[in-house]
Amino acid sequence: MEIESIVNSVKSYDPNVNCDQILEAYNFSKKVHSKQKRASGSPYLEHPIQVAKLLTEIKLDVPSIATGLLHDTVEDTETTISDIKNKFGNEITHLVDGLTKINQISLKKNLNSESDNFRKLLLATSKDIRVILIKLADRLHNMRTLHHFDDMNKKYRIAFETQEVYVPLAQKLGIKEWQDELEDYSFQIINSDARNSIIERLNYLNKKDETIIDDIQNNLKNLLEKENIKSKVEGRLKKPYSIWLKIKNKNITFEQLSDIMAFRIILNSSHYCYQALGVIHKNFSMVPGRFKDFISVPKENGYRSLHTTIIGPKNKKIEIQIRSKAMHEIAEFGVAAHWKYKDPKEVKEKDSKEYNWLHNLIEIIDQVPTKDEINNYTRIQLFKDYVYVFSPKGDIYELPKNATSIDFAYAVHSEVGDSCIGTKINGKMQPLNMKLNNGDQIEIITSNESTPSPLWRRFAVTSRVRSRIKKFIRSQKRDEYITLGKEIINSSFENENLNFNENILKKSLNKFNVKNIEDLYEMLGSGTFTPTSVLKSIYPEFKINNSENKKNKKNKPILLKGLTPGMAYNLSRCCSPIPGDKIVGIITAGSGVLIHTIDCETLESLSNMPERWLDVSWEYDPKNSKFQVGRIKIIIINKPGSLGIVSTVIANNNGNISNIHFDNRNKDFYELSVDIEVRNSNHLKNIIAALRIEEVTSSIERIKG
Repeated sequence: MEIESIVNSVKSYDPNVNCDQILEAYNFSKKVHSKQKRASGSPYLEHPIQVAKLLTEIKLDVPSIATGLLHDTVEDTETTISDIKNKFGNEITHLVDGLTKINQISLKKNLNSESDNFRKLLLATSKDIRVILIKLADRLHNMRTLHHFDDMNKKYRIAFETQEVYVPLAQKLGIKEWQDELEDYSFQIINSDARNSIIERLNYLNKKDETIIDDIQNNLKNLLEKENIKSKVEGRLKKPYSIWLKIKNKNITFEQLSDIMAFRIILNSSHYCYQALGVIHKNFSMVPGRFKDFISVPKENGYRSLHTTIIGPKNKKIEIQIRSKAMHEIAEFGVAAHWKYKDPKEVKEKDSKEYNWLHNLIEIIDQVPTKDEINNYTRIQLFKDYVYVFSPKGDIYELPKNATSIDFAYAVHSEVGDSCIGTKINGKMQPLNMKLNNGDQIEIITSNESTPSPLWRRFAVTSRVRSRIKKFIRSQKRDEYITLGKEIINSSFENENLNFNENILKKSLNKFNVKNIEDLYEMLGSGTFTPTSVLKSIYPEFKINNSENKKNKKNKPILLKGLTPGMAYNLSRCCSPIPGDKIVGIITAGSGVLIHTIDCETLESLSNMPERWLDVSWEYDPKNSKFQVGRIKIIIINKPGSLGIVSTVIANNNGNISNIHFDNRNKDFYELSVDIEVRNSNHLKNIIAALRIEEVTSSIERIKG
């Protein structure tokens, strides 16, 4: 019987364990699934049995194997979580409940929604990594049987989700065999033509020299034996998906690929790894830049090995991995291998070092607000390369490639990052944005008065750091954005002759997916939403009314003296003239007359064409109340309420903020560009004067263009 095979497998790696829970789980699953069939027509029980077998391959504990047999009972039968708890106890119930939550994550039709699935999956499994391992086994068996589905769209969606979510999880957990198989099944569905083409080429190369892998294996083994190093040497052609990625990412053809073979040297102990490396490098030319030492600096998931690429036997470029038997077990089974060497309770501990990356991702997705950002951050976190640097005390830190001292500071501690003011790299003061290299020693200089700078987000690489800085800045700005947003939307209502009150505004909350009025004000103040979009969400007819207003304004254009009646003109964007400015008209082909301020820099290039110049001026019309946009650049003190003061002064002087842009911000000052709707240049001058006398204003000037 298959259940006996499962029990025997468990006994082979844990001889003294009691397997009664596995037998009970099998009998329970057999009973509740008895009338169910798979898409293939086989009994449903076949699926949980195969999942349990996969879990024995990575040598998981008895509760995990039992959960593999029970993982679909709550979702697909009338069994309740209480039934599981009464029969199997708290530990298995906890695991089954985690699997049930994952299974309830719907597979969205929108292929770009995997970030939301990713978020839910991580949150559902963050308390016990065994839940992810069981889910990976479940997904792997489902991929093995996916060919039984007729619906190609469904197959594609499942394959896409597997590639985007489960493959990187298998990679991070270090379960190489599962990762390869999941990649291949996904590749087979998503891009079968490319996969088939690569397989054909690999078969062709294999037929040209059918013994090449065996010959190289024997050659390497003999070289090591001559140095009294006992080894097991394994060789293979690289997987189709791995080759496809190289072709795609490096923009090369199959013929240009030089390293399609990989070999593995497995030794009795770590003592021999560096000796074996020396033998290989003594006999073959090493490819520069391709050596990596993951023994002295292991990966996050515990992976340890030496990697090198050589021009090997038969003048072939080959990759070689050198590791001990214990390292190989971790390389194959990843974090699951720790069950063999540690107490299960220690491995399950939430802050276990082997999967800190998972909790870093949890922190990231709690800090970033949008699905797109979750998608970007998680992909970066899962697929990054690394550099390894040291603290002054000699502690090793693993950081993404191109990381800076800001990334390092936050890796040490979030408080160190928040208070960072400078860095020493290898004993010398360096800019915070300098990229770190392997082996650098980093010392962070801090100050209790320092806070994160928005500029850091431009060169911080670590997803967690960027999201933390963004969250800090957003929290600092929130009150000021709320005040500014309220002023902006209030002015917009007044301009459209609409009565403003917050009850009306609440109609737009669902439209913009915000929880309350303050969040909406914040989004308006930060420029995330425009007041026009809010008005349209409340008043569907707003677009019509707005276009009518524009027609009315066209009927009352700004009047200019010096133009022939009916002559077309436009206000030049390079200097943005407003009534009251001294102006000149320039005749242009196809655009009528362009109106410039008399001090516009563009006029210098037209000084030798006086025939195109027109003497024009503004004509005052008391009935024409059309507003024009004037722009100011203002630097204000960075303290709570500063933005609110600016917006209040502008509103009190009958101006309306139509746009605001944060050019720069540091711990002392904001630098802003503000577009203000004004009647004329004198109106703008009055606003500038009113702002200039405020204590928060450091400097202010009108800018043109």
